Amino acid sequence: MKTLSILTLTLTLFTACQSTPTVTQPRVDIQITKENILQFNNKNIILPTDSSQLLFVQTDDWNTKEGTLQRYERVTLNDNRWVKVGKPISIILGRNGLGWGKGLHTTPQNAKYIKKEGDGRAPAGLFTLGNGFGYSDFDINFPYATYKRTDHCVDDSNSNWYNKIIDSKKVKKDYKSFEHMKLNNHLYKYGITVNHNPQQIKNAGSCIFIHIRSENGKGTAGCTAMKENEIMTILKWLKKKQKPLLLQLPKKEILNINI
Repeated sequence: MKTLSILTLTLTLFTACQSTPTVTQPRVDIQITKENILQFNNKNIILPTDSSQLLFVQTDDWNTKEGTLQRYERVTLNDNRWVKVGKPISIILGRNGLGWGKGLHTTPQNAKYIKKEGDGRAPAGLFTLGNGFGYSDFDINFPYATYKRTDHCVDDSNSNWYNKIIDSKKVKKDYKSFEHMKLNNHLYKYGITVNHNPQQIKNAGSCIFIHIRSENGKGTAGCTAMKENEIMTILKWLKKKQKPLLLQLPKKEILNINI
């Protein structure tokens, strides 16, 4: 049997003891040993102990729209070791790259890139997943919603429904801007909601999904996109009881890359 590689991931923040504040960014140390296992040891990005599925997205730097997604499963609960599942998936992110979002992580002090509404950046950090969705029923072991043209995701920061998916026929409309959850194209035929900015902080970004990528290869408005068959594979793999997570980071902040 072929011996595979182990990855040990240690995320730490560096600060300088001086009067002028410096820009601090996460530093990720990946080391190689003998088995195909990923280990996390970090005080700023802490993976909840009751979660055992992970989508790990990496990009070359903060400003690129291309990246890779790798699935992992925790070896056992209360264990920080994660085993790789399947092959890496090529993905497209926000047209302007990544910016720190609002999730389970701690945003570095004086971080240079912060996710804002309409900035064309996908959120960096650690997030839980909400539900799968699509244009028709799909039998999976993860929450799933079938959306209609009248289902809207509100991206108007002044609305009470900001960053929420609502049935526009059942609520009082107080918003001027929104996304249809059933598009005239196939991009939302299958998707997954990302729990970014759940506190609905104004202008912090909204309507973040994992969905089907456009054939033109252009970046998204802030979502993570891939081929239809690839997102279907992920949807079938996700399990509600395993409380899956999404972790997105730029490789530029990783030390000792040897993967």
